[in-house]
Amino acid sequence: MRRSVFSSLLFAFLTSLSAVSIAAPSAKPEAPQPLAAQLSASEQPTPKVNLNAADAETLRRDLFGIGAAKAKAIIAYRESNGSFTVVDELLEVKGIGKSLLEKNRDRLEVK
Repeated sequence: MRRSVFSSLLFAFLTSLSAVSIAAPSAKPEAPQPLAAQLSASEQPTPKVNLNAADAETLRRDLFGIGAAKAKAIIAYRESNGSFTVVDELLEVKGIGKSLLEKNRDRLEVK
């Protein structure tokens, strides 16, 4: 008796499993993506931030380790001392050190 119940349950399970696999939609191949879409966000080239034209939001958003206070300090320095002439002049801004400058050097430009 137990053997026939077990066999019946096993048969029902295998039958439902095969029905599910047949009824499941087949995976359609995806269209190839352009190379630019395949690159992750960290691999895509980032636009450079112009220290003489960027607003506080752009500085905060596009630079590592720059929050609202440091972005405002950069703008205040620019307004009181004139335009930046070189990226290294950013070290004169209070709160900006060598390590922070090096993290962002490839993202910065002076025009």
